[in-house]
Amino acid sequence: MQKKLKLWDAIMLVMGSMIGSGIFIVSADMMRNLGSGFWLIIVWVITGVMTVAAAISYGELSALFPKAGGQYTYLKEIFGKKMGFLYGWGLFTVIQTGTIAAVAMAFGKFTAYLVPSLNDAAPLFQSGEFKITWIQILAIAVILLLTYINTRGVESGKLLQNVFTGSKIIALLGLIATGFILVDFSHLAENFSLGMDSFNNLKKDISGNFLKEGWEPISGMTLLGGIAAAMVGSVFSSVAWESVTFVSGEVENPKKNIVKSMIYGTSAVMILYLAVNYVYLNALDRDSIAFAANDRVAVVASQNIFGSAGTIIIAVLVMISTFGCDNGLILAGARVFQTMAKDGMFFKSAEKNNKNEVPENALWMQGIWASVLCLSGQYGNLLDMISFVIVLFYMITVFGVIYLRFKKPELERPYKTWLYPVTPFVYLLIGTGFCVLLLIYKQQYTWPGFLMVLLGLPVYYFINRKKQTDQ
Repeated sequence: MQKKLKLWDAIMLVMGSMIGSGIFIVSADMMRNLGSGFWLIIVWVITGVMTVAAAISYGELSALFPKAGGQYTYLKEIFGKKMGFLYGWGLFTVIQTGTIAAVAMAFGKFTAYLVPSLNDAAPLFQSGEFKITWIQILAIAVILLLTYINTRGVESGKLLQNVFTGSKIIALLGLIATGFILVDFSHLAENFSLGMDSFNNLKKDISGNFLKEGWEPISGMTLLGGIAAAMVGSVFSSVAWESVTFVSGEVENPKKNIVKSMIYGTSAVMILYLAVNYVYLNALDRDSIAFAANDRVAVVASQNIFGSAGTIIIAVLVMISTFGCDNGLILAGARVFQTMAKDGMFFKSAEKNNKNEVPENALWMQGIWASVLCLSGQYGNLLDMISFVIVLFYMITVFGVIYLRFKKPELERPYKTWLYPVTPFVYLLIGTGFCVLLLIYKQQYTWPGFLMVLLGLPVYYFINRKKQTDQ
């Protein structure tokens, strides 16, 4: 593969793939689970420490295995083909494609702010609860357009990524600055006045609307359950940074630049996320954050900051953010499926590069399945179910750093995990706590996604049986 991505391009890919629609929405549900500005910030800090610790740990593996496929390659090399396949299966069926679909739908929904007729138009097709709307069609059009642009060569995808990621970083910095300068009345002191006290409010009326009067104090194990539920949102907003490892084969000096891009990129994004949440806490009171219409906290905050123009400003920002995010996900994901095809673990046709030296068939397979998920309307449910599995695969990969230190201490390690073994243990400790608490308190986020990945086992055995028969 041609080395066309420099360090700056890799950092833009990390940041662009992370910053999608989550940061503009998830703080509402987090506040309903925690009821305190103090705990809202604590959860974002925990998520930040967790994310950067994983990136630092992944750096050692990226230097050991500087080839396309990234996390799939690490898992396959350390734990064998079966583990690598299960990750790749999960990535194609829902992790990567489901995220692409969800981010494209967020683009469509915020476009509908600027073009209300998109919301008002009658469904193109409806049968019971299943329907196809113009917003879904717009989301699919975005996916197919970005897929096409990426088939034109890595230079096209890189340029788009840098322009849109740069734009949304500048826009977020502008939102952060104005969020403190232009707000007439600060709610920071009020939001932090509760100190370490925590509350939740998950009660709904018969119409399904949250009741503003339903705040109840929580502590002990109930608080831990609330933290885990809140972390589903912050973790989902902070994933996909590993996408840069998928394109290792196209990055200059991957042994150094992949780890640098992951550490610099994740650190910068988590600082931005913390600052944006301080803006929410400064511009809005607790109820305004927790009960923002459709959970669009950023829209309500922006209205407080910019007045009536706030809705338009935030809609444009989210459109830029989601468009750039989807481009990064599309660019990176196809490289994993190409690597799997080379290992005989995916459709053979996905292995080929086109005349522009990019995996065109893998790109279209990914784009078409993501489009199907858009039409199904189930991408949101799938992603809720898969958050647990994403963290589980992160944990297995981080554990791989420790495992390899014992199993193959003789390997030359161009980069060694900073503060080893503390850094990987920090991630494993937080990740284990998160997964265990979800298993206890929020099982709807755990077993369905886990079973979905396990469905890959019969597929794996079928593929290998077929290979043995062919031989």
